[in-house]
Amino acid sequence: MKKLFSLCLLISLVVTSCGETVSKDYKDASLSIDERVEALLPKLSLEEKVAQMRIFHANIGAKPDENGNLKLSDKVIEKLKLGIAGIKNPGEHIDAVAAAKLNNELQKYIIENNRWGIPALFVTESYNGVDAEGCTKFGRPMTSAASFNPDLVRRQWDVVGREARLRGMHMCHSPEADVVRDPRFGRMSEAFGEDTYLTTQMVKNAIIGVQGNYEGLGNGTHIGAVAKHFAGYGQVLGGSNFAAIEISERTLIDEIYPPFEAAVKEAKTLGIMASHGDLNGVASHGNPELLSGVLRDQWGFEGYVVSDSNDIARLFYFMNVAESPEAAAQMGLEAGIDIDLYAEDSYSYLPEMVKKNPELEKLIDRSVRRVLRTKFILGLFDSPYINIEDVKKGNRAASSLELAKESDLESIILLKNEDKALPLSKEKSLKVALLGPLLQENTKEMFESVAGSNVKFMSEKGFQLTNQKGGAPKLLDRDPKAIASLVNKARSADVSILFLGGDKYTSKEAYFSNSTLGDRATIDPVGPQDELIEKIKALGKPVIVVLKHRRTLSINAIAEHADAILDVWDLSEFGDESTARIVFGEVSPSGKSPVTIPRSIGQIPFHYSMKEINYKKEYLFLGQGPLFPFGHGLSYGDFEYSDILISNAEITPDTELEVSVKVTNNGSMKAKEVVQLYIKDEIGSVTRPDKELKGFEKIELAAGESKTVSFTITPKMLEFTGISMEKVLEAGDYTVMVGTSSKEYLETTFKLKK
Repeated sequence: MKKLFSLCLLISLVVTSCGETVSKDYKDASLSIDERVEALLPKLSLEEKVAQMRIFHANIGAKPDENGNLKLSDKVIEKLKLGIAGIKNPGEHIDAVAAAKLNNELQKYIIENNRWGIPALFVTESYNGVDAEGCTKFGRPMTSAASFNPDLVRRQWDVVGREARLRGMHMCHSPEADVVRDPRFGRMSEAFGEDTYLTTQMVKNAIIGVQGNYEGLGNGTHIGAVAKHFAGYGQVLGGSNFAAIEISERTLIDEIYPPFEAAVKEAKTLGIMASHGDLNGVASHGNPELLSGVLRDQWGFEGYVVSDSNDIARLFYFMNVAESPEAAAQMGLEAGIDIDLYAEDSYSYLPEMVKKNPELEKLIDRSVRRVLRTKFILGLFDSPYINIEDVKKGNRAASSLELAKESDLESIILLKNEDKALPLSKEKSLKVALLGPLLQENTKEMFESVAGSNVKFMSEKGFQLTNQKGGAPKLLDRDPKAIASLVNKARSADVSILFLGGDKYTSKEAYFSNSTLGDRATIDPVGPQDELIEKIKALGKPVIVVLKHRRTLSINAIAEHADAILDVWDLSEFGDESTARIVFGEVSPSGKSPVTIPRSIGQIPFHYSMKEINYKKEYLFLGQGPLFPFGHGLSYGDFEYSDILISNAEITPDTELEVSVKVTNNGSMKAKEVVQLYIKDEIGSVTRPDKELKGFEKIELAAGESKTVSFTITPKMLEFTGISMEKVLEAGDYTVMVGTSSKEYLETTFKLKK
């Protein structure tokens, strides 16, 4: 029996009973994913395990040579000897076919040069489509949010998932599930707006799309999502990247967590990225209550958690919550960070740390299981390479380019249209001046392709807003000659279209380096843009503004002087063509603002769903309310709301209500409208929001057509975190508002009885 027992210990098989063995080869695709993980994990040395917990950036030496073949630096070769969790952005600066070839070579090298043939995760990001050369360029997430069309977002991110996988990518450090309410924050446009419900719907559909409804992961057509930044990153104090985050526990639960919870429970995101910041004094990368308690114990998350760039090490040298680099590594590991992004001074210490504290290896095994599980889910052990012919057929497909245009058209917001200044007519002889600092090289060409021969265009950019230095751009001095030239152009035109707002240099990520800035202390348009519109408006001719930007701007002068404003945020590569189609009435605008547009930075915080008591007092010497409310967006249609009905005057914890409204297009053209449902809890045990978006539906009506739109009100919609910090459903009075924005609606009431 002793000999038999010793033999059992030596056999590298899974032993079900001594005398009966079942082969558990991690390469056996017939086994379950968990079985394959458990078959592989014990084989790895400690150093190999830690290698599966690290990601490095390809820019340290994994790139093509002059002939397009893979070239690795000595540093990268050394890193890959033990395998690697993943590599960020390999092939990002070359076209899709070249990237697929490069990544096939890179994956082959990795598999052949670690003992167990473990493939790597290649990781990208997505803010305008896949962040890589030669992919379909979509509008940014904030732009997409303005469509109020979750299905459109899902289809858009489906293309992102497909195009990324065709390049040989496997994971995406996107989408952002942060609720963003401070336009000083340079990364504002990376998120889906100020509202919890809207953000939740968009994030959920983005993840379902990019992951191919989860089914696309294993069959090699899509990539995994990493929802970020968990949690509260969009709420940094002063809108300043890396600043502290102070959010009440109630707000955190009711307003900040829901998009992440939906990402985990409903969309099955493969990954989560932790937040740069702290959360009420506890650094997010060292917060086990957040990363393990909420994320895993409460929500059941089974994927991996990745650090944001270098943030585990920063627990020591920036956050000052760890006594040493090693202590920082232990904090991150114990909190639940599975992968260290980029750092050389955190998880690299783990093998030595285990010698002193062997118990840490159990936590290492926990993280490595999650990483390996992800690689098996993605099918990388069985099908690690890309078919180049698929890339040629699938990347930038005609349907993807048309989808980018469709998304633009549904996202453009008509903020103002005084005396029906828009649309312009193609039929009349018209001379149009395209002017301003946000004009692109091909803007005139795109407008000409839409308008036809009757409309004549002249164009002039005039001036730039900054010196366009990437790290810390500086504003340029006012150029009176440039302004005078633009005014002269406008003088000779029948109508001027001014391209104003901000660009990628006036709103961007503020990286950790002190020399790289991206946040702003003010939100007024920079440079002489206000002066320009005032002078052109003084000519007495129609002025239309196309507002391009990546942060909410307090556009007081623009709102006063423009006859019409098209708020386009940051559109796709076809953005100016889509804008021209709206300008000339081919399509009616149907976007709605995903944020509140304030009059002044001094109103912040200023989102529509603030507590009712926040609206008690206005400010001295400032107009009342916002410039434009959340959910606002005009149309070339003329929508009338009528006949609001509710199915019952009472609801109980076990019943539902239906509220309906009739919407009629009294205009002369077909148009789309976003019908919005808001609910207000009139009296609560804690102070409650003024109103909350609880549903929306985008409809299309022909001229003269009517449609009844219905929403179901469930008890779940009425829950909130009560005075005892538990979710409650409180009896009392509720007001239902259904309308065209958070300020224009019909209303009715009901009671919750328990």
